[in-house]
Amino acid sequence: MDYDEIIQKLHLLANPENLKGMARYGINPYNNLGISIYELRPLAKQIGRNHQLALRLWDSGIHDARLLACFIDDPAKVTTKQMDAWAGDFDSWDVCDQACTSLFDQTPYAFEKVFQWAGAEKEFVKRAAFCLIAGLSVHDKNASDQVFEEFLPLLITHAVDERNYVKKAVNWALRNIGKRNAPLNKKALKTAEKIQSIDSRSARWIATDAIRELNSEKIKQRLERKKEGKK
Repeated sequence: MDYDEIIQKLHLLANPENLKGMARYGINPYNNLGISIYELRPLAKQIGRNHQLALRLWDSGIHDARLLACFIDDPAKVTTKQMDAWAGDFDSWDVCDQACTSLFDQTPYAFEKVFQWAGAEKEFVKRAAFCLIAGLSVHDKNASDQVFEEFLPLLITHAVDERNYVKKAVNWALRNIGKRNAPLNKKALKTAEKIQSIDSRSARWIATDAIRELNSEKIKQRLERKKEGKK
């Protein structure tokens, strides 16, 4: 399936009615065909990995095509320049999240981008830093605990950002680190306590929500099963 065929297919799948619901969840309706992600993922499997095609789909500017690009790109061929360019184009949280947790977190540049993007002025670029942490916490099975411990000071520093899409991503990153294993759960909870003491509405919300989940019986049982599985 070539570029023109894919664009034609996307227009056939267009569902303007979905845009109303997407808008309620904060998804940018601009240049958006309203295609469900549950339709885009099977299409991505049908297309297969294709770096050059992913670049062309991204450059189309079509929201749905950009999501598709995240699913078909080859992380081994993604460059730091491409990551910065795509991050600069982020205009909706869903594209940001899928790029970071379906593609960028599989590249060898993911860790350096966390520290680079965390200080960004643009809301979605900054969000991307913490989405990467969330993605790496789940997908990088070989990374050491120390790697994630190095992220924790960043969460404290940026917990005071009141922008909705940043604070939610900081919270997501903190929760995912704390769900990785029992030792990191303890460190994440200590970090949450530090964040909770900051005089900031955003920080208090991030910490309170994270503490609630990381101390829950459900998470404790999950971590215990993980611990037993390693014995």
